[in-house]
Order: sequence, then structure tokens, then C-alpha cells
Amino acid sequence: MPQLIDLSQEIFEGMRVYPGHLETRVWEHHTHEDTAAKFDGGFSYASRGITLSDHGPTHVDALSHLDPSPDAPAIDAMPLDTFYGPGVCIDVSGAPPRTDITAADLDVALAAGPGRLDPGAVLLLHTGTFARVGGTDDYLSEYAGLDESASRWLVEHGVKVFGVDSPSPDNPASRTYPCHMMCRAEGITHYENLRQLERLLDRPFTFVGFPLRIRGGTGSPVRAVAILDED
Repeated sequence: MPQLIDLSQEIFEGMRVYPGHLETRVWEHHTHEDTAAKFDGGFSYASRGITLSDHGPTHVDALSHLDPSPDAPAIDAMPLDTFYGPGVCIDVSGAPPRTDITAADLDVALAAGPGRLDPGAVLLLHTGTFARVGGTDDYLSEYAGLDESASRWLVEHGVKVFGVDSPSPDNPASRTYPCHMMCRAEGITHYENLRQLERLLDRPFTFVGFPLRIRGGTGSPVRAVAILDED
């Protein structure tokens, strides 16, 4: 049986979300004690209510989130094969927080790791952010991001979709967000708030991260999973 690695962060009230996004709330909507009185024979049920941003937990951006054009597709209009495919993970965790990861850095990381990135692959970037400061306030501001050259590198290598284990692929110190702007111009989307990417370094895998079918959604929470290839 292939090994499955869960790349998703937990969803819970009080979880860190990107500054300004809707905070996550979870509450008991029905309890077993409340519903038992509605039935005979001992049956009861429980349910919870949840409110959260479509960019709150581990999620993928819709192109409509990145692009103000009226014809930019929402999450429910994007092809499902966008969110599935052969994956490659490279290590850029040496970049200090609030600095730029460059195309040269990606060249070094690719050469030191898998050595090859085929067009159409899913590329995951291990920044080490979640492993280092996940669950703390620093998670929201102390991470590195791709500069313009690194963003163009993704295009030149034919990456289908990519993801990071941080709140954004852009440097939080940036005022221009070149990686998001590349995504807008090229129609390439990405995942944010992944975890456990260190377990994928130098290992072939298939990535799966399907969004919910949210009508008009600007993004969607996902249960991102890596399926490791069998030896």
C-alpha cells in the first residue's frame, strides 16, 4: 500500500489566519443531549457550526482571488486536474524570514534535491516556516518569499501549481507581491499553509489537494495529501 502523508493544518477556533482574513469560529449546534429527546429508541446526533475564510486554513487560491478580471474563474470553475499530479518538493528553508528567495536559490535547491522538474508537475517549496513557528504569532510574519526572478522561474519550468508551508509565497515585507502578480498574469495558482513538506524531500510522490465546490469561491480549504510512490 502506498504511504499517505497529510500536508494539511488543523482547522480549529483560534487558529492563525492571514492578517485581515475572517477568523475561524466553531460552535456546538446540536448535542446528543439536545437531540435525544426528538427520537425514540435511543437515537441522537451531534453537529457543529463552522465559519471560516475560504483562505483561512490550508487552502488553494482561485484565479478570481488573484485576478480582478470578470472572467477570472472562481474555484468551482477551475479544472479538477489543476489540483492533482506528480509532485516535487525542494528545500528552501535556508532563506531567513522576511527575505527574498531568488531564481538562483531555486536552481541550487533543485540541483541539491530531485535534480529534475518536469513541465506540468506540482512543486512544493519547503520553507520550514510551519515546522519552525507554526501555531505562534510569528507564523504570520516571519517567513521568506519568492521574488520576481523566482516567480518567473516557476513559469519557465512549466510548473502547473505550487505550494508553500507558510501563509503566502510572497515575502511579507514586500509591498508589491511579485509572486501573486505572476500568478495573476500567468493563470497559475498555489497552495498556502501546508505542513510536513520536509518529509517529501528527495521522495517521488503524487499530490492531491482538491478544493470544495464553493459557488463563486475565491479559494477553498483543502485536505492536501502526498501519496508516496511505492518502492
